[in-house]
Amino acid sequence: MIFLVAALLLLGVLLGTAAHLPLGATLTAAAAIAVWLLIFAIREYRTKGARR
Repeated sequence: MIFLVAALLLLGVLLGTAAHLPLGATLTAAAAIAVWLLIFAIREYRTKGARR
């Protein structure tokens, strides 16, 4: 999953709207999305464990 996020970020920097943002803003947004995905994954894992 990390590989997918990195590939999408690289693609976004090269081709997408992220190319129009400063690098610091792009990295900040990427970090925020990564943290959000991590929190989501932890919550899903805990919920799945509670159902067993």
